[in-house]
Amino acid sequence: MARDQLLERIVLSPKIIVGKPVIRGTRLTVQYILNLLAHGATVDEIIQEYKGLTKEDILACSFYASETLRKPCVLLLRKGGIN
Repeated sequence: MARDQLLERIVLSPKIIVGKPVIRGTRLTVQYILNLLAHGATVDEIIQEYKGLTKEDILACSFYASETLRKPCVLLLRKGGIN
C-alpha cells in the first residue's frame, strides 16, 4: 500500500481525542493500537476485538509512528517517565 494511502487512514482533529492521531472513522488512537501490539496482541486479535478495523489500519498506525520518529525531535524515556 502506498505511503499516502496509509497516511489517509490516520486523522488528527482537535474535536477527536483532543487532537491525537486516530484511525479514520474511529476514536482509536495510534498510541492505543501500538500499545496493544507492544503488549503482545496480534493484528488478528485487534481486528477481532474492534470490528471494522483492517490489517491496513494497523499497518497505518505503525507507518504513522515510523514517519513521526523520522523527525529530528526524539524524546528519550527513562525509568520513571520522560526526562
